[in-house]
Amino acid sequence: MNSFIRVGVAAAALCVATAGVAQVGGGAPAMTSTAPVTVRAGTMVAMTPMAEIASSKVKVGDSFEFTVVNDVIENGVVAVPRGSKALGTIKWKTGKAIGGKSGKFEIAFKQLNVNGKVIPLSGIHRQEGKGNTVGALFGSMWISGRSAIMTPGQVVNAMVAENTVI
Repeated sequence: MNSFIRVGVAAAALCVATAGVAQVGGGAPAMTSTAPVTVRAGTMVAMTPMAEIASSKVKVGDSFEFTVVNDVIENGVVAVPRGSKALGTIKWKTGKAIGGKSGKFEIAFKQLNVNGKVIPLSGIHRQEGKGNTVGALFGSMWISGRSAIMTPGQVVNAMVAENTVI
């Protein structure tokens, strides 16, 4: 009998906890729609690379795929669903060098693909490796900095470049 009461209390607690979690965020959930929705210029899109990007392995002009990490909501409607794919291109890079100098690269965001519709993006992300201060202090020719590395899970931001109806 005592275990029956414990199970009942545990079930009630679980219901209350679940209801509290469902209300986190404070607003009504975003809806999906088949009606056209406009993604406005300047809308921020958070994304992460699909694979590791390292300054020691890239060349200027190389393209890399990113995935959107959060739904982008416009007027209460999911305009860009989480998981949509984006494209970025290496614009500039430098390798690690003697004297503790680190590798660096810049990736320019080009476009976002949402259900076959291309949305132009703007924005540049600069990734820098860690320098080697010991090498820099002593001017050593044998000590170099580290490569710049961007890993999946690292979130970067781009912006929608122009109003786009999807």
